[in-house]
Amino acid sequence: MNLEISPDSFRKIRDLLHEQAGILLGDGKTVLVTGRLWRRLQILGCKSYEDYLALINSPTGREERALMIDLLTTNETYFFREPAHFKQLREQMIPRCSYRPLRVWCAASSSGEEPYSLAMTLADSLGMNGWELLATDISRRVLDQAREGIYRMERLEHMPQQYLRDYCLRGVGDMAGRMVISPKLRQKVKFAQHNLLNPLVGEGQFDVIFLRNVLIYFDQNTKQRVLDHLLQKLRPGGWLVLGHCETLSGLNSSLTLQRPSVYRAPEATKSHLLRVTA
Repeated sequence: MNLEISPDSFRKIRDLLHEQAGILLGDGKTVLVTGRLWRRLQILGCKSYEDYLALINSPTGREERALMIDLLTTNETYFFREPAHFKQLREQMIPRCSYRPLRVWCAASSSGEEPYSLAMTLADSLGMNGWELLATDISRRVLDQAREGIYRMERLEHMPQQYLRDYCLRGVGDMAGRMVISPKLRQKVKFAQHNLLNPLVGEGQFDVIFLRNVLIYFDQNTKQRVLDHLLQKLRPGGWLVLGHCETLSGLNSSLTLQRPSVYRAPEATKSHLLRVTA
């Protein structure tokens, strides 16, 4: 079995990932690709990446193609990553939002650490009934993990102790070393599969959208496409939060920079309000 990948096979996998998920892999990412896919080749009995490509491009390869996208999607995350954003949500965004329930979209939820961090912040500020939270991701695999809400204790380094007491249950016995998000909080988060290359349908608009550490994987045209879809779902005066290393520089939007990585939409005009209420 030849588990080395040829330049041509790497290019085809890279192009498919870009087409399906918008993610652009650099030429030096062959180790990442082989590291995440070699086991699939073994399980499926594929003798080479050429065989694997033939499978995922065949009429019967749709499920495997979706799994390949799952495996190649980067999902590094932890609770309260980039904590300044949660402080801004609590101290600035929530008090300034007049809509209730306040609606938040976590647009790249990964395995759940970020949406549950948002949910804890919202519950602490508004109680359990003053907000709604949608969490989406392209990967069905990580969404299944997120719905379970089970995490190893070492992933909780940045979680406030009060939140750990109020919203988490410590595992015992076979679950020792792990914790589970409390049922009352889990049921407040709606998880759904969504590809950011497509518009989000049927979910209304949001006061706050978190899309952190995702745009860095897209080329400029894909960034604009994703941003346009996000702006369709952002209420007037709403906030878009990116990762600290990300910017909307060079993209077309009506958003204004509030502070690094935090953008805000223009407030509603009187004419807009008249159209909405007419």
